[in-house]
Amino acid sequence: MATGTPLTLNQWLERIEACHPSDIELGLDRVRAVAARLELDFSRSKVVTIAGTNGKGSTQTFLDYMLREAGYSTACYSSPHFLRYNERVRINGAEASDEVLCDAFVAVEAARGKIPLTYFEYGTLAALRIFSQQAPDMVLLEVGLGGRLDAVNIVDPQVAVVTTVALDHTDWLGDTRELIGREKAGIFRAETPAVCGDPEPPATVAEVAQELGARLYQVGDSFAFHEKQQEQSQSWDWQGRNQQGESVELSDLPVPGLPLPNAATALQVLHLLLDTPSRSCIEAALRNAVMTGRMQRLMLGDTECILDVAHNPQAAQYIAGRLAKSPPAGRLHVLLGMLNDKDVQGVLKALQPVVQCWHFVSLGGPRGQSAAALALRMAELDPQAQCLTYSDVAEALAAVRQQVAVGDRVLIAGSFFTVSEALAQLELQA
Repeated sequence: MATGTPLTLNQWLERIEACHPSDIELGLDRVRAVAARLELDFSRSKVVTIAGTNGKGSTQTFLDYMLREAGYSTACYSSPHFLRYNERVRINGAEASDEVLCDAFVAVEAARGKIPLTYFEYGTLAALRIFSQQAPDMVLLEVGLGGRLDAVNIVDPQVAVVTTVALDHTDWLGDTRELIGREKAGIFRAETPAVCGDPEPPATVAEVAQELGARLYQVGDSFAFHEKQQEQSQSWDWQGRNQQGESVELSDLPVPGLPLPNAATALQVLHLLLDTPSRSCIEAALRNAVMTGRMQRLMLGDTECILDVAHNPQAAQYIAGRLAKSPPAGRLHVLLGMLNDKDVQGVLKALQPVVQCWHFVSLGGPRGQSAAALALRMAELDPQAQCLTYSDVAEALAAVRQQVAVGDRVLIAGSFFTVSEALAQLELQA
């Protein structure tokens, strides 16, 4: 790399995006080689690695809030980002600065020599170097794709988590839940706790745990939760295991804004990381945990707007269930943009029972699905469905603003790209 004026963060991102011909190249040999040259050291931190089709981000968020409430320093790595690359690397809840990220990219560039790295691998190594240097108490790593061959899997965790296993990224991970489950369980380690939050996991998750000698904590077996509906309030109970294998019970916990199953999974992880987690810290975290693009509530003028990146049937079913419990007084409008390698029909079918008006948007790029194609798929499900199409998210938002009435609600979903474009537009209009 030529010396001279230091590169800005945007210049670094352009550089690493162009330095490898493939967006995805599974395998750990190249990443391990560069990591060895960087001399990464996580001996001063406890590491939690989180894989899964859905729920990785909210599980990480719950843990981050719980641990910080308990007084521990934390570092989080996640992807993709919505508005700024800095969102991917967070220390104690704050995004890493441009300067810190650029310094890490300089180090990775120097260490890699002639070893080619993908954009994700480059970013992962930069995040790991930052965490290695800063040595927080807890490092929470979200898997980008799969698990076994994902770049974050070069770090040995103290607890490994598989949130859910569903059909997604089948070109890379396999076309059955059994194959995908085996890939995601590849983050497990011998004699190390492995937590699974999928209530009906494929058998391969337990098989890999047994093969590797990991101690599996399975929802419905090692831990469980139950939501309670009372006259004027909701609460839930949780039961799980502590580090000694003893039963722990927590009753009448506050219901969080993010998915409850992931809160239950996070609680089991927490009890494997800490000796005696404080109930007050847990309650505060449950009440306060929020994250961008997951059941995120904003206002579109005078209308409530929910943003969620749901892009597969499992995630769409969860949102539909949440919305069905508290339907709007008026109509539910859905602004939906999806990629062409996703299960469009499955997402539409999951949302169909709660939607009154569909607003389909075209997404750009080679993987983007056109609004017309989405509308055609909806017409196959319901020829009478009210469907409108738009060239992009900005056009759709402007139109939806004019069409909503008092009591209506808007859901924006289908892809990270859809939600990030909507957030950018809403930020401009704020």
